[in-house]
Amino acid sequence: MEPPETPADLVRPVLVELLLEAAEAPQEWAELVTPQARLDGDLLLDEYELDRLGGLLLARFGPAADLAGLRAGLDLDALEALTVGDLQRALLPQAAAGATAGVAR
Repeated sequence: MEPPETPADLVRPVLVELLLEAAEAPQEWAELVTPQARLDGDLLLDEYELDRLGGLLLARFGPAADLAGLRAGLDLDALEALTVGDLQRALLPQAAAGATAGVAR
């Protein structure tokens, strides 16, 4: 069996930061944020938190990071299966990866 993956190694810190802010979660919650974590089933984000995350992503990365648009194109099964890794691949601009990876608030 492979060792558990650590969020810091696999999920961009900026995305972890935005998820924490959207969920109004304590810092320890970040341990749950892995690429395989489902937004609904694992992180238990509700519609309000997903809406807030969408706004935070738009504010940080601009219109290319449209979570509402991404979710609108998915059926119920795909919405339930949507993971942090899916968000990272679909919404976070590659050019911003290096520029925002080390940013802390």
